[in-house]
Amino acid sequence: MKRNNYKKKKRSSKASLLIKVALLLVASLLICVTAYGVYITKQAEHAADSAHEVLEGREVSTLREEKVKPVHDNVSILFVGVDDSENRGQGSENSRSDALILATLNNKTKTIKMLSIPRDSYVNIPSVGYKDKITHAHALGGTLSTIETVEGLFDIPIDYYVRMNFNAFIDVVDALGGVEVEVPYALHEKDEFDRNTINLQPGLQHLNGSEALALARTRKQDNDIERGKRQQEILSAIIKQVASVGAISKYDDVIKAIGDNMKTDMTFSEMKSFLSYLTQGMPRIDSLTLDGADDMSTGVYYYQLNQESVDEVTNTLKNHLNLNSSSSSLTSGNTGKDSAAAEDNPSTVQ
Repeated sequence: MKRNNYKKKKRSSKASLLIKVALLLVASLLICVTAYGVYITKQAEHAADSAHEVLEGREVSTLREEKVKPVHDNVSILFVGVDDSENRGQGSENSRSDALILATLNNKTKTIKMLSIPRDSYVNIPSVGYKDKITHAHALGGTLSTIETVEGLFDIPIDYYVRMNFNAFIDVVDALGGVEVEVPYALHEKDEFDRNTINLQPGLQHLNGSEALALARTRKQDNDIERGKRQQEILSAIIKQVASVGAISKYDDVIKAIGDNMKTDMTFSEMKSFLSYLTQGMPRIDSLTLDGADDMSTGVYYYQLNQESVDEVTNTLKNHLNLNSSSSSLTSGNTGKDSAAAEDNPSTVQ
């Protein structure tokens, strides 16, 4: 009898030990995850502080009465991709914008509308007082000139901007482990160092940073409109990768990749507010395009925008930001109340 009690106590002791070890492992894991989360937060905060810049004389858009709050309001973000490569005689001050993507985010529906603006679009540039290619706005007056040009074109406020050079784009894609994108045709293109190293075949491909950049920039076999669509697809693929659970372990590398190659007027707190768009996975992204025609009448190539198309896109963006409602003006607050209805109205939203 005593021997059986001894065996029971021994088994009980072993089970207790296993439970304690398991609890210890779980506790250790939680501590590691928490510590990693704190570390990542600190890293992200440092990177955000380095990337943050305030454009002189612009605390808020002139089309807003007060600053918006991403956690409550619908907002717009202008993504500006610049080529500041010294290999092509570019610099941060006189670089042209190689890619312009305007995104509006609806806080109530957690949806995004994304518009690519053709780089050769012939538009008025307020900073110089005459019309030129929109890509030249950045070279003529920097980020502020580009923002004012886009605001003038669509009559909507640009609440935030993100300016990123090619190095940041490549490093972010690589840090995420690449992205899956549909390649429309066989592509033989130069890389970021102007070397003929990019060779892609048509179909769904897993691309690294250099390959994704080459696909985003090329327009040899089509035009600026198709180029814009590819840029939107690549940006959507990056968002999808960031939203995936597997990307959490890569955030440290993504943060480091940003480094000094990105500038934005968002604070760290404002950046964190946008994570709400990823809480339920990949948000719905609607792609918009601008119709127009090639124009060589002056001897210089321009893309003449179709005014009806501009008006239609403007109306769509305003509806998404809830700026067409008679009950709201271009102000902060209450910007998400009626937007769900506008989203579902096929007569006003593409």
